[in-house]
Amino acid sequence: MAKAPQIAILGAGIFVKTQYIPRLAEISELVFVKAIWSRSEESARGAVEVAQKSFPGVECKWGDKGLDEILEDDSILGVAVALAGQAQVDVSLRVLRAGKHVLQEKPAAASIIELENALAHYNSILTHAPSKPIWAVAENYRFEPALVEGKKLISEIGDMMSVQLVIEGSMNSSNPYFSSSWRRNFSGGFILDMGVHFIAGLRMLVGCDVVSVSATTSHVDKTLPPPDNISSLFQLDNGCSGVFVMVVSSRSPKIFWRVVGSKGTIQIERGNHDGRHGYVILVYGADGQSKSSFYPFSGVTDEFKSFIHDISQASLKKGSPYEAEPRLSYVEGARDVAILEAMLESGSRQGAPVHVKKF
Repeated sequence: MAKAPQIAILGAGIFVKTQYIPRLAEISELVFVKAIWSRSEESARGAVEVAQKSFPGVECKWGDKGLDEILEDDSILGVAVALAGQAQVDVSLRVLRAGKHVLQEKPAAASIIELENALAHYNSILTHAPSKPIWAVAENYRFEPALVEGKKLISEIGDMMSVQLVIEGSMNSSNPYFSSSWRRNFSGGFILDMGVHFIAGLRMLVGCDVVSVSATTSHVDKTLPPPDNISSLFQLDNGCSGVFVMVVSSRSPKIFWRVVGSKGTIQIERGNHDGRHGYVILVYGADGQSKSSFYPFSGVTDEFKSFIHDISQASLKKGSPYEAEPRLSYVEGARDVAILEAMLESGSRQGAPVHVKKF
């Protein structure tokens, strides 16, 4: 059996400790976490303590010296970057320049300007590198089984007539991410940070892109950064229109995508079944009958499996081209951000129509 590829994790925050390490532990036969890095020693040690049960010998790294050691370690094939949104792109590019593959947490960047600069830098790395390091964005919604299945079912409902995406979030003081300082100082706040997930799900489900938007925004809950509410009309490139409504903090959380077609309707709604969290798919046919099925969450695990497979294959084919999983591509992450930035820009211009930047 081939030796499992070794990766490092940059970041030791909530998501790394509650999702990255447990999900990687479940697939420890496929990958070995060699090192975990954070800016501070205390933070790095906290995450290493969680990881060493499944990855004995995992190394604790911190500060500039620790990061340099990871970049210089030839045994580390890939690096998962889960840092503050403002720092991720610069660090990811540094890792890529060191010749390592990157799985960067979403959002891909904070703005269109940062996205354009990032892609220009990445492309310049590629022209000088003997083989192409993979730059992936960790967008687990593109791997959620319910959305993958929903995409297959779309053809059954005929011509698309209307699309609705409603997110009533629960970002209040009981949420562990509520006091996250970087999200509060992030351009677009929680709307951009959380919203890219739902836009990724939308684009995946309908199989086409958003070309223009018109939105209104407001700031009601002063404990949250502005804006905390957005309502947008959007136009898809297939001619169909839809609505996107996002409330960052609601007393009655609810999340659903709904696509109405000429022969039926598909709705995918967040829910739980027998204590497991996931999504319920409801399909309404032309005969008025409906059928439902439940899919538990497994997007984070599935995106990791895909990234690990890609870096292993790319390593075997070193020097020759390798096509990585398109759902993880940095450009896909860029397209999600571009749609939300267009909505936020329209909101700041009292609903003026805005064309979405193409990537």
